[in-house]
Amino acid sequence: MVSKKNTSTTKACIHRIRRLLILLGIIRKHNNIHLKSDLIYMKTLANVINHPTFITDYDIFLFKEGNNYNLYNKLGSHMTELNGARGTHFAVWAPNAEYVSVIGDFNGWNKESHPLNVRWDESGIWEGFIPNLEENTLYKYNIVSKVNNYKVEKGDPFAFKWETPPKTASIVSGLEYEWNDAQWLEDREKRNSLDSPMSIYELHIGSWRRIPEQGNRSLNYRELAIELTQYLKETGFTHVEFMPVMEHPFYGSWGYQTTGYFAPTSRYGSPQDFMYLVDYLHQHDIAVILDWVPSHFPGDEFGLHFFDGTHLYEHEDKRKGYHPDWDSYIFNYGRNEVKSFLISSAQFWLDKYHIDSLRVDAVASMIYLDYSRNAGEWIPNDQGGNENTEAINLLRELNKSSYINYPGIQTIAEESTAWPMVSKPVDIGGLGFGMKWNMGWMNDTLKYFEKDPIHRKYHHNMLTFSMIYAFNENFVLSLSHDEVVYGKGSLLNKMPGDEWQKASNLRALYGYMFGHPGKKLLFMGGEFGQSSEWDHERGLDWHELENPLNDGVKKWVSDINKFYKNEPALYETDFSAEGFEWRNADDDESSIISFIRKSKTNSDVILVACNFTPVVRDSYRIYVPNSGYWKECLNSDALIYGGSGVGNAGGVETTINNNTEGQDYIDICLPPLGVLFFKYKSEMA
Repeated sequence: MVSKKNTSTTKACIHRIRRLLILLGIIRKHNNIHLKSDLIYMKTLANVINHPTFITDYDIFLFKEGNNYNLYNKLGSHMTELNGARGTHFAVWAPNAEYVSVIGDFNGWNKESHPLNVRWDESGIWEGFIPNLEENTLYKYNIVSKVNNYKVEKGDPFAFKWETPPKTASIVSGLEYEWNDAQWLEDREKRNSLDSPMSIYELHIGSWRRIPEQGNRSLNYRELAIELTQYLKETGFTHVEFMPVMEHPFYGSWGYQTTGYFAPTSRYGSPQDFMYLVDYLHQHDIAVILDWVPSHFPGDEFGLHFFDGTHLYEHEDKRKGYHPDWDSYIFNYGRNEVKSFLISSAQFWLDKYHIDSLRVDAVASMIYLDYSRNAGEWIPNDQGGNENTEAINLLRELNKSSYINYPGIQTIAEESTAWPMVSKPVDIGGLGFGMKWNMGWMNDTLKYFEKDPIHRKYHHNMLTFSMIYAFNENFVLSLSHDEVVYGKGSLLNKMPGDEWQKASNLRALYGYMFGHPGKKLLFMGGEFGQSSEWDHERGLDWHELENPLNDGVKKWVSDINKFYKNEPALYETDFSAEGFEWRNADDDESSIISFIRKSKTNSDVILVACNFTPVVRDSYRIYVPNSGYWKECLNSDALIYGGSGVGNAGGVETTINNNTEGQDYIDICLPPLGVLFFKYKSEMA
């Protein structure tokens, strides 16, 4: 039994020690701190220990050269062991700092208790090992700059986990996870190749499906894994593209204002939860694409902007370092350390999260110095041109190294100009992307379909012009989120006519899209013809599937997806002119086009015939390259899709052309606002 006298003496000693620690700046004074918590606090607060072997000289060499693409293994916070003691190693790049310390819930956010040591190698990296610091600890870096004594608290640029916004602290986190997608990774190269089917479902996680009875909350990563996978299997998509999942402070940015380049947003769960989502999709043969944003970042004080009291990640001159359109900042692509940061971020997702493709946002804004700028608002390059050679070099290195290090992946450029060879190899002067969004096709096609059918004959070239350049790049035909926001309306409501005509036009649009060369992308909600414009604050209007016309659109998309995946003629030669033949490109008066798609071996031949007027075209003649039976495989006007049921009773036989030199022909019935897919058979099955 402890006497009152001994207890009193012990308390007095602790009190004196505590006062001394406060005077020395090791702990801060808190009136609400109790004796017990002080004891625990003093126990956990060991000095920061230098750990010079965690980051090697070779790591630093590559970092300075701009060639360290695995920085996430060394910078940031990493739970590790030093001299038999568990703890966390911290490392942050702040070359213009006078003082850097780690602050967090483990030390009462004390700025003096846990200073980091600056390395001796002029790398500008501050580091240190803190014993007993465990996973899920909140932290930031307290930075005092050499410049103007600027003081700031920054999140960790390499943090694997962040607090849920609007909170802004980084969180110590590991990335341990037992993956179950080995078979997918083994087969990925052939499933994710340029000559494989690629039908992409673009999705915003926060607004795909909400739970009204639980405060209208979004699905978490694990809930999404189950429901989304089931839905994608039902509708037949091969890939899912997530709008940026990287941590972002403003939900309304949809992820395109990234602050956490190495962390999935904590809004929907932990890093392991997101791994589970990717893993589950892979186990069900669905590839995963992530949007990645190296073009700009926001100016939030806790983020990358003005990181160490200087423009470290961005250019100092606003003519090069600031995006007026997006009120955000542009990376300094010519700084080697920034290059290492960005390529490390991209390859981090390929490495640690098994991502199959990266869609790189706003590439045009990176490669043009005068992007969205007037004269005098930009600085020419050394040759006097408007090309951002530093950004171009970074993209080329990103693509080249990613394809080497991660076989079977793809990179996709959102590039909206006519910049040449975006999707051609670096070795021949290209940017090295695997594919590029076809913004020209998207703009022309939507403008055409928005017009009343009576006027479409005057705009026929909007349908046919895309084939002039269709094989200049490896194109993705994208009907993305950008087309259903900011007052543009939904895809369904872009279509003219009454309710039936709108649905018929939409089915025809999708039929034309899946017949046209190029991979396919459709934003969520479009697959069932959602009538309202997308709103990130609520879930999709799933109740509209009770309407037979909406359900019909969904059935059409599902069937055309499944047909597409099973027909090599529709995907093997997406990027080769040898796989495409016009049958009729100039019937503008009737607003009809028809064309042939062929497989690599020419053994599979598909005829696509489109009628973009509400008039039935009976006995419409199309000359075909093969004599025999042409089976009607798909008809967008079928009753099951909500159409009028006009068709060709399963198929047609060719008629021998005895009158003129040339090919035999078929006479078909083209339904109103309808698209037909015929497959050649030597004889009726």
